[in-house]
Amino acid sequence: MSKTIGVISLGCSKNRVNTEQMMFLLSQAGYVVSGDTDVADIVLLNTCGFIDDAKSEAVEMILELIAAKDEGRIGKIIVAGCLPQREREVILSELPEIDAVVGTGSFDDIVNVVRAVENNEFVNVSDRLFFDNIDAPVSETPRIISTSASWAYLKIAEGCDNRCAFCSIPDIRGKFRSRPMENIISEARRFANAGIQELIIVAQDVTRYGFDIYGKNTLSALLHDLNSIENLKWIRLHYLYPDKFDDELIDVIAKSGKILKYLDIPIQHINDEILRKMNRRGSSNDIKNLFTQIRERIPGVVLRTSLITGLPGEGESEFEELRDFLHEARIERVGVFAYSPEEGTPAAKMERPSKNIAEERAALLLDLQSEIMHEWNKSRVDSIMTVLIEGVESDDAREIRYLARSYAESPEVDGYITVKASKPLINTFLDIRIIGIENGRLIGEPV
Repeated sequence: MSKTIGVISLGCSKNRVNTEQMMFLLSQAGYVVSGDTDVADIVLLNTCGFIDDAKSEAVEMILELIAAKDEGRIGKIIVAGCLPQREREVILSELPEIDAVVGTGSFDDIVNVVRAVENNEFVNVSDRLFFDNIDAPVSETPRIISTSASWAYLKIAEGCDNRCAFCSIPDIRGKFRSRPMENIISEARRFANAGIQELIIVAQDVTRYGFDIYGKNTLSALLHDLNSIENLKWIRLHYLYPDKFDDELIDVIAKSGKILKYLDIPIQHINDEILRKMNRRGSSNDIKNLFTQIRERIPGVVLRTSLITGLPGEGESEFEELRDFLHEARIERVGVFAYSPEEGTPAAKMERPSKNIAEERAALLLDLQSEIMHEWNKSRVDSIMTVLIEGVESDDAREIRYLARSYAESPEVDGYITVKASKPLINTFLDIRIIGIENGRLIGEPV
């Protein structure tokens, strides 16, 4: 009887892609792979370790798995990804119940790891550590899509060269490495032919795509080719570094009928001195001018960004500058995080506000963003938009309430629109009219 592998993926979209690749390899090797960990022979946990909250979530999950193992509810435990990559020297000494750990450069070795765990091949503690080159070319292993029948992530590069002072990603994921364009297009065609309606383009820095292998900005060319895939309906862009956002890219997005007018451009802060200390390229004016250009040249665009409060150098005036910017820019989607010093990064050695102050400032920005979001949602009432129906929220004899997303809602981060209808519509596009807001969520019905 085939052994069962229960798989859990924590953290970002790039992590999910690695998890899906490991699922494919294990399935090809004859294992039964499932997201259900109950009574699994082996549980594979792919972790995030970028910030303290992510590390805490990973450790809590490991402790839960250890308790399940002690109680005989699951078999062995393999922990993979960013947490072991960061903590490789201590993870097994602190959590010896883990049977093996796999770093970010060794995802493709997962079948050998599982077999070694199955057969108790380890003599020394060091035998349970699997760490390979994090700067190796990006894996082209196929994937088992675990997100949805409607959408999937399309990773175009791995690693990062930006070296922001607060960020440990280059040490965890390696240098920036683009995938060859033909491989990306081939994978995108396979997904589209399999019924995937929306591809979400991800990398640590999407706008840097191609510089390392083609010597120039190649994102616009890649998007042009993706746009030509007949069965593909939506293309969504995440993690666009602002300094590489050029006129050609704006034009490609503006003219395309498939590239969604939804752009995730993380800026982190707006104060020039803080941007300089954090090794962020470009100035406050550069960011403001970019946002102005995008709004002028891409009508109806929805912007997403991420902001960090409590960064080194942020006093009251710097924070007020950030809050004023958010109030004026009216960015539709904003993630706000209190600064978490990452061991080994330059920013961790710099003087900074206390954790409490950082959290208080984050709460103030979130309150402001909630007001901005509410005003924006009110402006969308009575508008007509195309949505992708993804699932059923509730079902009774009189009315089915579906979960849907428009171009303005990215999966797993922005929530859903509720659509009232009377017939099955899953994984289809539908034109709806927004008729109101209920508990903060837009409500629509077919036109």
